[in-house]
Amino acid sequence: MRERFLLFVILAGLGVFLYIFQNYVNTVVGFVILCVCMVIYGLYSIAATLYQKRKLKKHPLVINENYKPFVSIMIPAHNEESVIADTVENIRNIDYPNYEIILIDDRSTDNTASVIKDLSEKFENVVSIIRDKNAFPGKSAVLNDALTVAKGDAILVFDADATVEPDFLNKLIHHLEPADVGAVQARKIIRNKDVNILTKCQNNEYTMDTHLQVGRDAVKGAVELRGNGELIKRTALEDIGGWNNYTITDDLDMSTRLHIKGWDVRFCPDACVYEEGIVYLFPLFRQRRRWLEGTIRRYLEYFWAAITSKKMSLRAQLDMTVYITQFIMPLWFMMEVIFRIIKLFADKVDPYSLHNVLWSSLIVASVVWLGFFSLIRYSLRRYDNVPIIQSFRQAFITTLYFLIIWFPMELFICGKILFCKKDMNWGKTAHGLVKEEKEKIKDKINKKLKKLQDKLQDMQNRLQEVLK
Repeated sequence: MRERFLLFVILAGLGVFLYIFQNYVNTVVGFVILCVCMVIYGLYSIAATLYQKRKLKKHPLVINENYKPFVSIMIPAHNEESVIADTVENIRNIDYPNYEIILIDDRSTDNTASVIKDLSEKFENVVSIIRDKNAFPGKSAVLNDALTVAKGDAILVFDADATVEPDFLNKLIHHLEPADVGAVQARKIIRNKDVNILTKCQNNEYTMDTHLQVGRDAVKGAVELRGNGELIKRTALEDIGGWNNYTITDDLDMSTRLHIKGWDVRFCPDACVYEEGIVYLFPLFRQRRRWLEGTIRRYLEYFWAAITSKKMSLRAQLDMTVYITQFIMPLWFMMEVIFRIIKLFADKVDPYSLHNVLWSSLIVASVVWLGFFSLIRYSLRRYDNVPIIQSFRQAFITTLYFLIIWFPMELFICGKILFCKKDMNWGKTAHGLVKEEKEKIKDKINKKLKKLQDKLQDMQNRLQEVLK
């Protein structure tokens, strides 16, 4: 109810602001000012990143090679029989002395539980947990169950489709050592980015997120966890009471609660975790719907706690406030256009009014487009070393992807929060689709080969009959 009320106040306030300003002031000016402020903060984070890089060149970070805490690697799995064994084989190649792997079957309806049991029997440092069919749903509840048996001083969480390099944990672990650091997030990369345009855009989206996370880390801002490849200090986990069972985005919820409690969250772009991108449109919408709903609900739930927290740093509070404008901006843009169209028809359509509406909307859309395009292109050039011409093309396509997926979805999520009862609809991401596609292709090839062989055999039989 509190989330619904706060969102209503925000939307009502934004609506009143736009209505008044559209009658007395050109609101395009206000929108452009908001965008300029975001650009200034973005340039500030880039400057901070470059300064941090230059500083580390002069004074390299001293790594304590003796800091090797015992790590419990948790891998929740719900209907993951097609990928979980390969994931475990990969994770076991990590070059780190002290760790255990905890596999948790979360009420699967396939053979995941059986596969997990076999893996725990096969490998000495692999533990299996099979949750009851009536257990509380959600990834947070799964991880809380695993925490009760985990031995580690640090908890590393992977998705069931994760793959990493052997030096992954050695790159990540030293960032966790400072007393004020509660968690560290690794860089996420789409493993199958070249399958189609959707997977390519998802990888570009992750690259942009890497740029933003690096900037937030450089300014000591509110760096966020991303679920896959997150390393959390056990004392920090216990301080915030573990994962929140009543959220659909466990990583974002935990990030905010850690900051409110005064814990620092760091980002490590050198440690990369590879995951499977979604190859179909509707599953992608379902996943992004969950991410966006969890993000907005998280801000609504913890807004007051964040601005009044005495432990949360001022930089983190400012950084979080700036990033909240990411969700104000699309609402502003869409409400601006809707209000202008309503006003246009209410005043009766005339060519001059229509020209003004189209011109104002074009300015607003151009500013939004240019902002996303510039940010994505810069990220691709800096972190993926994409060639200049190709970076323009990919940035153009990915900007379209953003505007098509994120902007309309924000209106949908706001409507859902305002008028629908809160649910725990997880919207699980299906893994192993790439493997399934390869198997389908192999089956098609084998069937065609079989038909061709049958035809050849038939021709040989006929030829033999003719020769006789």
